[in-house]
Amino acid sequence: MSGRSVYTPVRGLLTHARVYGAGPPLVVVPGLGCASWMYVRVARELCRARTVYVYDPPGHGCSQGGSGSPRTIEDLTDHLAAWLEQTGLGSVPLLGHSLGGEVIFDLAARYPQCVSALIACAPTGIPENPHLAVQLVRLLLDIPRERPGLLLPALAAYLRSGPCRMVRLARDQQEHDTGPLLPHVRVPTLLLDGTGDPVIQTWTLEAICHAIPEAVVCEIPGGSHALTDSFPRTVARCTLDFLKQCGV
Repeated sequence: MSGRSVYTPVRGLLTHARVYGAGPPLVVVPGLGCASWMYVRVARELCRARTVYVYDPPGHGCSQGGSGSPRTIEDLTDHLAAWLEQTGLGSVPLLGHSLGGEVIFDLAARYPQCVSALIACAPTGIPENPHLAVQLVRLLLDIPRERPGLLLPALAAYLRSGPCRMVRLARDQQEHDTGPLLPHVRVPTLLLDGTGDPVIQTWTLEAICHAIPEAVVCEIPGGSHALTDSFPRTVARCTLDFLKQCGV
């Protein structure tokens, strides 16, 4: 299933999402510099039970980007909230990968009316906001762990987003303090963690669980940072089972 492209004007920018399947909606929010085409494998698994919207943030994937924007994670969150309102999706479950995990936590705290459940897959920057060089080293360590077939799509996505935009957003992680926002997350929350992921530290997930005591953690043995690509069936199964248990 290849899905279909849908473009929605949001704040003067045509915003793209790839849509798969039928059923209750679920929105996938990508990581830093990532694009909708990097999430095909997990979308095809999720769409067996859901209508899956793989959203491209401004300046990512097939979405238009403003000059010098987005500059901050809050910019990403504000645009996502506006896109959800413009599309009429209402309160929906969101699956955020990597930086997308930070965005959906920010969204749940600041725009609670937009969110019914959260699935944070290998979320970065919460509560740890490492220096840019540390982030880069961790990502380089992760590359050999990823599926070779992901490398070219990832390179195309990063070139589309551009190094300037990616560096701006990565630097903003050092300023964006999500810690105080986490206790304001009031929806069912699932954390997906790959045990082979060099990017995410165990104590980071422990800190999230401390801030959101009812959060559920699912560890995926051997999982790398790009869990949505390397373990799409497992991620989909954990996600769909969680949403079913929550009645969402």
